[in-house]
Amino acid sequence: MLDYQQLHQCNDEIGPIFVLEDNDYRILSFGDNDEQSKILKAKPHVPQHTYIQAMLAVLLFSTPKSAIILGLGGGGLVHALRRFDAGIKLTAVELRQDVIDISKRYFQLPIGKKLNLVHQDGGEFLAKGDHKRADIIFADMYIEQGVDEKQLTKEFIEHCHKGLKADGFLVLNCWKEHSKSELLKQTLSQQFANVYATLTGGGNWVIYASKQPHSFSAASNKQQLQQLSQQLDYPVGRSLTRFTQWE
Repeated sequence: MLDYQQLHQCNDEIGPIFVLEDNDYRILSFGDNDEQSKILKAKPHVPQHTYIQAMLAVLLFSTPKSAIILGLGGGGLVHALRRFDAGIKLTAVELRQDVIDISKRYFQLPIGKKLNLVHQDGGEFLAKGDHKRADIIFADMYIEQGVDEKQLTKEFIEHCHKGLKADGFLVLNCWKEHSKSELLKQTLSQQFANVYATLTGGGNWVIYASKQPHSFSAASNKQQLQQLSQQLDYPVGRSLTRFTQWE
């Protein structure tokens, strides 16, 4: 990321946080060669990372009135969900207060009555259960070294299940290597009726788990893909070229 200039730097008990930018993009980073979040400054609602594009494909299968986002980062999911429907009640849970402050100051986070920002560990937030059940839980808890292993545990997945409405979805962002985890697959299958996943071009394994038996035919329906692509302002179908039932 040599072409980017440093706009901001701070440190907390976990480590450094950087904000970098060039003429077009702004990046949130936790270390060398690390991109936690990236926005196109002229269109912050268009996700720049393939894993966020893939996570948003759940909107083919659900029209949520509420969603919980675990791991705020630069607010990429918040921006895109606001573009999809400004009326969705969003709760974004972030471990690091500095990340919340930075997302407001540098990443055009769309603050409003429909967005509740919570400074807390995502796992603890779910375990405490002091929130209304949501239609979708987006689990995107990452540290500099990669996936926060907490979001792969049986306890975490059980808490996600409890935190969802009867027809809710869990969208879990993992790495390609987790597609080989029989334990993770088994844990999800024990809690959820259907488990599907897609492998992104960036090497992420994005999981869609539904509490109720569900038809995922929209993943290949050209008309529905085109409609959602128009709503979100990017081609959703390219995220689903390797969409499959995980069994």
